[in-house]
Amino acid sequence: MRAALATGVNAPLSLTERDVPEPGPGEVLIKITACGVCYTDLSLVQGHFPFARFPIVPGHEITGTVAALGAGVPGLSVGDAVGAQFLYDSCGHCDYCVSGEQILCPSKRITGIVTDGGYAEYGLFKGGYVTPLPPELDPVAAAPLLCAGLTAFNGLRRAGATPGSRVAVIGAGGVGELAVRYAVAMGARVAVIGRRADGAAIAKELGADLYVATRDTDPAEALKAWGGGADVILNSAPSTEAAAATLGGLAPDGTLVLCGYDAAPLTLPVQPMVLNRLRVMASPSGSPHDTRDTLAFSARHGILPRVTPITLDQAPETLAAMAAGSSGGGRRVISFG
Repeated sequence: MRAALATGVNAPLSLTERDVPEPGPGEVLIKITACGVCYTDLSLVQGHFPFARFPIVPGHEITGTVAALGAGVPGLSVGDAVGAQFLYDSCGHCDYCVSGEQILCPSKRITGIVTDGGYAEYGLFKGGYVTPLPPELDPVAAAPLLCAGLTAFNGLRRAGATPGSRVAVIGAGGVGELAVRYAVAMGARVAVIGRRADGAAIAKELGADLYVATRDTDPAEALKAWGGGADVILNSAPSTEAAAATLGGLAPDGTLVLCGYDAAPLTLPVQPMVLNRLRVMASPSGSPHDTRDTLAFSARHGILPRVTPITLDQAPETLAAMAAGSSGGGRRVISFG
């Protein structure tokens, strides 16, 4: 099979051939249909994960079909359409695992960072972490739902978004676009916060009520003028500073949820946070039950991201374009069809 390898920090991806692996006990061999190209893949090759293993096959937004099953994998059959996600596996016996919050397991392993991921024609994954793909979802367009969609959906619901909530989304890229569409489908009123005024048309197309261009307007002031502030602000941009700039735009009892961030620290204005009972939380991806909920909600509401299919050979140049900030709109998805 063909695969792309990340061989080290700041090294370009290397295209190679290797044997198709065989599943052992508890493992699922997936013939990969598609794998989304995520900003986390770029972070891997830029050295942002000190626990990463090299060489590694990147990629954790994976759809495909079951090609073979190892012993002891219930609920799946050869030929089933499935997805594999950011969370490769966890210990299975800590308090977080037994309560269904495997994403919080201290011993969790991450697909495409410490175990081989989806930039390959086949991949081995753990049975309990492989999720059936609803038949309503196109497998190429659905690949980003396994990370970008999961992160957006889970972040919104854990921050308390409900029908009638005012939800502000910072950034309308991969995670942000889906966060806007999920919030609209949840019955929330939605604002999008971007840098330039030319993002207003896309925000309106996605269903947002309000667009705030931070080059022209203070986002916190704009949100305060929007009915008294946002109940939930979800930061999808890879910038802690962008999130901090909106904190004053929270309504009392509001929540800022960090799905995107960088290495900069977050400084909090303590007195207004105390007086208004504000919260700041972070939300990493999700556990297997969160993945199922995300896919089911997406299928029910017809939510799929805008994607541009690419070939495996184009993966190195795609990551280079992302690093240069010139990858264009929509999500790039490696298609093996």
